[in-house]
Amino acid sequence: MAEPARVALLVTCLVDFFRPSVGFAAAKLLEAAGCTVEVPRAQTCCGQPAYNSGDKNDTKAIARQVIAAFAGYDYVVAPSGSCAGMVKLHYPELFADEPAMRERATELAARTYELVSFLTDVRGMTAVAAQCSRRVTYHDSCSGLRELSIKAQPRKLLASVAGLQLDELPGAEICCGFGGTFAVKYPDISDKMATDKITDIEATGADCVLAGDLGCLLQIAGKLSRAGSRVETRHVAEVLADMTDTVPAIGAPRS
Repeated sequence: MAEPARVALLVTCLVDFFRPSVGFAAAKLLEAAGCTVEVPRAQTCCGQPAYNSGDKNDTKAIARQVIAAFAGYDYVVAPSGSCAGMVKLHYPELFADEPAMRERATELAARTYELVSFLTDVRGMTAVAAQCSRRVTYHDSCSGLRELSIKAQPRKLLASVAGLQLDELPGAEICCGFGGTFAVKYPDISDKMATDKITDIEATGADCVLAGDLGCLLQIAGKLSRAGSRVETRHVAEVLADMTDTVPAIGAPRS
């Protein structure tokens, strides 16, 4: 087991507002990996929506606050490839014209990770104590895959979940059509991409689809629901943390 570490959890906006259970699952997994987990109260959005919309000034203002809020921790971990990628790759670029802030952004970037890649690549986790008697498939979110090279890591841990059968998704690396503000700017294209994605999901015969980014999962869950599909949607952290018996699927009616 790796040495103890003080980890700050970057909860992310979508998790905070739509799926807090993902944050609790992330904390449980990090503690199992020997980390002390803290949630900085001053954290805000990472600035990705403003950045994707070309609003550099507001993005910089948000990034300054995030950099200050997460100072002093050994690591910063987010249950989202897109948010982790924003901090890790785009913050240093954002302050290219401000040497002092670029140095602080680069320092933060060096200790920022997506959750599952942190568990496997940094903490050396190879298995989890979870059970899920389900047939699942996995969607590779664009940011995690292309910006952070997250592909094998979730599959490695899912292979240790008792009772779980993973059937690979055709076109797993193809975007679901969410893309943050893309879905708002180009709704017709986004809808077509989501339709193609759920067609591929249902073709696997799986009864649950997993992913590591809540934006993708909300997009997929919404489309599956409107199509009358019985396929459930869950964040991979909830499965790895053994929370499937206590937390309803994304988009499921509340009792």
